[in-house]
Amino acid sequence: MAETLIPLKDSLALQRSELVAETLEDINHILAQHQPVARVTLEAIAARLERLAAQKQLFPRSDFAPPAANEGVGASTRYRLNAGDGDEGLALYLNSINPGKTTIPHNHTTWAVIVALEGQEVNRIYRRTDDGLNPEFAALDLVRELTVQPGTSVAFLPDDIHSIHVVGDAPTLHFHLYGRALEALSGRIGINLETGQVLNYNATQFQASKVAA
Repeated sequence: MAETLIPLKDSLALQRSELVAETLEDINHILAQHQPVARVTLEAIAARLERLAAQKQLFPRSDFAPPAANEGVGASTRYRLNAGDGDEGLALYLNSINPGKTTIPHNHTTWAVIVALEGQEVNRIYRRTDDGLNPEFAALDLVRELTVQPGTSVAFLPDDIHSIHVVGDAPTLHFHLYGRALEALSGRIGINLETGQVLNYNATQFQASKVAA
């Protein structure tokens, strides 16, 4: 019987899909053993996601292209790696963002882990200092900055607040893993640092994801 040859591109996509599924299965196992989710849980998840990031050859720029230069400074593209799993469970994205991108401070309303394959993303992490009683206003203090880059990850609990600032001279290629899909997180807030105004983040800032091939 003649051997069936799988095209190289299809073979790569199959390997990637299998490894992503294996990684998410392991992360679900970590979650099952560590409830409620705490920072130590997120450290274990980040370590497992770092192992996926080490397989960088499975995530080539030919499959996960950065935004074109003519799209402008700070343009971004987000690829959903496990779209078939729906919006109510783990959601893994691969983000490619041109240098210059910034966001307003925001939360996620679910936990989040960010791990880098390429590029640098400065995360500014804030503490809310008001009493939270006014739904239209928030006051923030900057707590620290951390640059997410290969070998340095960051993780957030649902109410943590951060902003991102992409630096360097090359687009990022970063895993963003969430407890639920971003598309389903309709209650996220963003805060205008100058005025303290609270915004619905998804309604005012969110851009649709692409489904990875």
